[in-house]
Amino acid sequence: MNAKPTPRGGRTDVRDLFAEALAGLLARPVRTALTALGTVIGITTLVVTLGVAATAGNQIVGRFDELTATTVTVEAPDDDEAPIGWNAPEELARLRGVVAAAAIAQTRESSGLAVRSNTLVDPTRVADRTLPVVAASPTLPEATGGRLLKGRFFDAGHVARRDRVAVLGADAARMLGVSRLENLPAVFIRGRAYTVIGILGDLKRERALSAAVIVPPTIGPDLGLRHVTRVVIGTSLGAADLIARQAPLALSPGRAGELQVIVPPTPTRARDAVEQDVNALFLVLGLVSLVVGAVGIANVTLVTVMERVAEIGLRRALGAARRHIAVQFLLESTLVGLAGGVVGASLGIVAVVAVSAVRQWTPLLDIRLAVAAPVAGALVGLLAGLYPALRAARLEPVEALR
Repeated sequence: MNAKPTPRGGRTDVRDLFAEALAGLLARPVRTALTALGTVIGITTLVVTLGVAATAGNQIVGRFDELTATTVTVEAPDDDEAPIGWNAPEELARLRGVVAAAAIAQTRESSGLAVRSNTLVDPTRVADRTLPVVAASPTLPEATGGRLLKGRFFDAGHVARRDRVAVLGADAARMLGVSRLENLPAVFIRGRAYTVIGILGDLKRERALSAAVIVPPTIGPDLGLRHVTRVVIGTSLGAADLIARQAPLALSPGRAGELQVIVPPTPTRARDAVEQDVNALFLVLGLVSLVVGAVGIANVTLVTVMERVAEIGLRRALGAARRHIAVQFLLESTLVGLAGGVVGASLGIVAVVAVSAVRQWTPLLDIRLAVAAPVAGALVGLLAGLYPALRAARLEPVEALR
């Protein structure tokens, strides 16, 4: 206790109050450190959550850009006068920004045909599988971003010769029990055999085709697949909107209005939505941590007031006014909050950089957050110290020294 006499009714220098508050904190360093720990945890949580949310949100936007924002689908009505021909990929190749395109024919009837891998009648097992059957142009693997797991995809020669060949999606091959192509296995659809020449998997677009049987377009009419029902277009990044406007005119100038274009969501809109959702979630968590830290500061400061009643009484007897006592305890709690904010902000920045390094992300942290975090800690300390400071200021000298 190092209370200095204060002229009764006079004005106390701010530097004296600051020195008194600092001396009060340094007199109990362990308690001061434990009191600041709540604010440290709260500020660290706030900086880490907002920093990681911003960094992770940036990565999510990248995923949107890669997988979603580069796909345009054009759907055509399935009628006798098809508005889109099988030369659609060649027509679209003239548009700047088109990476690959494929025409697909699929009807409601062809989406559930019975397919079997052999003609043997085995009552102990289910031989028929109900699978979608589609006809597609030879450019399908490039347009869907797929990879041939085995064999090959049919080419222009198969199409021109009307070869009865088929490519199975990876899931369809597994359901039919086709895993090896060396012996030229066949699948049977409506009693006709189609030689399996490849297995297509790892589709990035049109993933439903993983469970389909794919045949050349010249074989499609045998299965009721006469006309193109949709065109899948892979575009370069940022070209999807332009291609969505130009594709109907390129595919069917006279019937462009009958085509339905499915455009991916705008990347900017998706990015903003993701960032807002993630930031809102983690901001709530950080604020809850700060409230917990503020409660801790208030409790410990109140206990400190109770333990320093004699000191407060002596200072009041030496001439200190109520406001001097209140300001001293407010300064102490504010300094504790400020120290906790500085340490918490530093730990939070280190944590964000560490998490980004481990995940191989580019750390994204708003510098304003690092600057505002200590201020927030000081504000939390100030608010937390209001009640204990008022409690200390109300003590009467006679009662405190009794």
